[in-house]
Amino acid sequence: MRGKFITFEGIDGAGKTTHLDGFRERLASRVPPGHIVCVTREPGGTPLGESLREILLHEPMHLETEALLMFAARREHIATVIEPALARGDWVLCDRFTDATFAYQGGGRGLSIEKLAVLEDWVQQGLQPDLTVLFDVPTQTASDRRGAARDPDKFERESSGFFERTRAEYLRRAAQAPARFAIIDATQTIDEIRVKLEEVISII
Repeated sequence: MRGKFITFEGIDGAGKTTHLDGFRERLASRVPPGHIVCVTREPGGTPLGESLREILLHEPMHLETEALLMFAARREHIATVIEPALARGDWVLCDRFTDATFAYQGGGRGLSIEKLAVLEDWVQQGLQPDLTVLFDVPTQTASDRRGAARDPDKFERESSGFFERTRAEYLRRAAQAPARFAIIDATQTIDEIRVKLEEVISII
């Protein structure tokens, strides 16, 4: 039996990474015997992807170059990590996937959604998450949280307008595929969010 593919999404500062490990532990109780939950991330997830991650997060580049590198890392990730795990019957929990590219490069930076859709079709060959958990939070709240975090990368240093557009694109994607998305109000306390995530897990 093919495994399930679950992704975590949200703008920087939404708090999704805080809940990743706990969510993985709860998912592990639902995975069929003999299988595991494979936790990975984008950009990254492979040696090549991790190298590209450092470039993407810290080096200036043309917008289309940025998008192409995101999808290049994704193609390697799908071919060497995600698809093999799903074929084995393992479950994959990924911190960001293609929705992030539409949100950041499309919504935030303004790259053509049509161009991104072509790359999505080519690179993913029909692969989509079974479930996407979107941690949604007002951009000012996210900004306040980012300010208390580590040294920011080039995306985390972007303007409030950039994150408004990024959030809007996330919500547009969610509205287009409501059966795939579970939207979490990330302004809640950690304990309140955990309760909501328990509800999400119960329907997987």
